[in-house]
Amino acid sequence: MRDLPGAWRRTAHGAGLLDADGRSVPTIFAEMSALATRTGAVNLGQGFPDEDGPAEVLEAARAAIADGVNQYPPGRGILDLRTAVAEHQSRFYGLGLDPERDVVITAGATEAIAAAILALTGEPDDEVVVFEPYYDSYAACIALAGVHLVAVPLRAPGFAPDLDQLEAAVTDRTRVILVNDPHNPTGAVFDASVREHIVRLAERHDAIIVTDEVYEHLTFGVPHVPIATMPGAWERTLSISSAGKTFSVTGWKIGWMTGPAALVDAVLSVKQFLTYVNGSPFQPAIAAALRLPDAFFAETAAALHAKSRLLGAGLADAGFTVLAPSGTYFTVVDAAPLGVADAARFCRELPQRAGVVGIPLTAFVTAGHRADYASLVRFAACKRVAVIDDAVARLRRLRDQSATTR
Repeated sequence: MRDLPGAWRRTAHGAGLLDADGRSVPTIFAEMSALATRTGAVNLGQGFPDEDGPAEVLEAARAAIADGVNQYPPGRGILDLRTAVAEHQSRFYGLGLDPERDVVITAGATEAIAAAILALTGEPDDEVVVFEPYYDSYAACIALAGVHLVAVPLRAPGFAPDLDQLEAAVTDRTRVILVNDPHNPTGAVFDASVREHIVRLAERHDAIIVTDEVYEHLTFGVPHVPIATMPGAWERTLSISSAGKTFSVTGWKIGWMTGPAALVDAVLSVKQFLTYVNGSPFQPAIAAALRLPDAFFAETAAALHAKSRLLGAGLADAGFTVLAPSGTYFTVVDAAPLGVADAARFCRELPQRAGVVGIPLTAFVTAGHRADYASLVRFAACKRVAVIDDAVARLRRLRDQSATTR
């Protein structure tokens, strides 16, 4: 078989896609989900719900299939969904969008992020600033674009960026500041001072802000404020979100990007050569989802918050130090009180020790920074209450094991 081109091999190694021998490296999520299946452990690792979304949204997809909405949609996405996205941005955030020009529908948020990075960077010295820990696809997309990742650390317990470190990271080489807020994996929600500083730095260095807001409706007692609403931000901001997390339809992969028409067009020029289009019958269903009443969004956030508190209490009872999240599916804990110094090793042993799967935070950071997160583990609360109760009961074994070794 012909060898992979050298440029691809270099990029794949840099993104962690290939190991030193050129073999494909599975993501930590694939590895841990496979481990959960093999051992029968409760999977609190990968962030997907185990309950379906709203019945009326599922029925809208079935109706679309039955009505023949099964061929390619328009390249920008069906107009009704683009209109629903524009209505959503106006309803929740006061942003006025033209659904014909300022919105594009994507194959989930991940494709939108990839297309944005590929469209907005490309020179060898270009840099993309990210907040670390970061969703693992960020590093892969940046490496595939052939540009440089610059990490701004978010450190426990609060996971707020140091503004001086942020200022040092953003330079005239910065093409994109990639902001994930609410933040995966830490569950942090950035405050106004961070948002304002990001906008000031983007203006000073003529950078584009790309936001990943997939958890926008899953915050706990603190409002989500899109950076695009900040003074001076709109003209240089691309906002990305998706349906999967809010509506518990992660397998549908329907996302969207909004922003100034010129920036959206630049991303669309790349996106058309990735998936081109996707999910025809799911697009009208998500249009219906975005038009659900305010009570749906409030109740969804409240239900997840209750699950997060339930999981957090169980993790604390098991002996972890819990770093309570302000949003998202996830709760981060410090396993150091249980004698853990290597979270990656601990997570690979955890299915046998306690019958539960988690994800080490070191999977979300660059190799040189892993020591700063060595004992931290992420667990997902987006499961049925009975599943969380089962996981909590299993995790108590760790407390009992710790007691017997003292």
